[in-house]
Amino acid sequence: MSASDFPVEMLRRRFPALRSAGSCVFFDNAAGAQVPDGVIEAVRRHLIEHNVQRGGRYPRSMAVDAMISWARSHVAALVNARQPEEIAFGMNATSFIRMVSLAVGQMLEERNEIIVTDLDHEANVATWLALERMGAKVRWWNVRQDGCLHPEDLRSVLGPRTRMVACALASNALGSVVDVRAAADLAHSAGAELFIDAVHYGPHGIIDVQALDCDYLVCSGYKIFAPHMGFLWGRYEALTRLPAFREDFIPDEPPGKLEAGTFIYENVAGMAAAIDYLAELGRTVTGRDGPTAETSLREECRAAMGAIGKYEQSLSLELLRMLQNCGAEIYGQRDERRLQERVPTFCFNLAGISPAAITQAAAAEGIALRDGHMYSPRLMRRLGLSPDRGAVRVSLAHYNTVEEVRQLGTVLSRLRPSAPPAPAR
Repeated sequence: MSASDFPVEMLRRRFPALRSAGSCVFFDNAAGAQVPDGVIEAVRRHLIEHNVQRGGRYPRSMAVDAMISWARSHVAALVNARQPEEIAFGMNATSFIRMVSLAVGQMLEERNEIIVTDLDHEANVATWLALERMGAKVRWWNVRQDGCLHPEDLRSVLGPRTRMVACALASNALGSVVDVRAAADLAHSAGAELFIDAVHYGPHGIIDVQALDCDYLVCSGYKIFAPHMGFLWGRYEALTRLPAFREDFIPDEPPGKLEAGTFIYENVAGMAAAIDYLAELGRTVTGRDGPTAETSLREECRAAMGAIGKYEQSLSLELLRMLQNCGAEIYGQRDERRLQERVPTFCFNLAGISPAAITQAAAAEGIALRDGHMYSPRLMRRLGLSPDRGAVRVSLAHYNTVEEVRQLGTVLSRLRPSAPPAPAR
């Protein structure tokens, strides 16, 4: 399916927030995406029919157990896990990053070096820096001025004492996509592991943990059209080795050892429903009327994310050209021929206008943007920006349209300082 054939108007009708918001334009999707109708219904149904604790012998409790198992298999299919037990559910990605970092901190021994990047969300930096109190040595894989992490730069900081490389699959600030497979190859050749933050990439592309060859990966459901929740994937043998807090009655094996306490069951039901939505989209773009024995949930999700990626590249192209026409300074990848190296998230500034003034002007016109450091203050400093001031971020999802991009262009054009009048002759 070409970008021009993408059924965006049909899909927009599936999102109640878009219908109820009228002319509001959601361009702050990196902070959290809207949810389709099936997700809302799944949460509602759980709260009405199954709002009980799992582990009981009565029907409603057994239904919760069945739902969690169903959701676990759904997420496993989404990321191409080898088995559902490699998926753990929890509150958010940050809590899982901290859980893994604390566990790794207890197993450092002679391999005590952790590599982090200045491209990442601070959640995937500070959690690892905290291990310095446990004897870890932190080394930096630095972003270049093009807003990208280059694998050859990682090679120079890897060594025989490297325990973990932690990086994002895509920058939540600049939209830059990281060559994670190359990072995995380099890390593994040095005897280290690779931890991936896939939160920002999740709604934009195909996640395949086997193809990426990473060791751990975290994501947040609320960025992938689900309610607020997070999940962790890890190689089963790696998760088995991790020391983790668990109550005495919990077996020391994944996923239970990683799911301390009660997570929000209704939101996990919503996560499964969000994946069902992607599967429906996958069937739509491949011309199938419904599920078939010949196609798997994984294949349907792959088809959906492939179509979303193509459509979002057309949005990125429109947005890139619009920002250039408005005289914006764009941070990160700006080459039209390399749009596949980014997701439709752009950070920019307009000369002489504060980021806050830009987002306020957009808000007055019903367009939701964000300004500031985007939870990546180290990246802002690397780009020569003050974290307090930062930049403006516009982050699109597959339910956004070219027309909405042009609406933003109209607002920015009015803000752009006019050229001084020509001198009189």
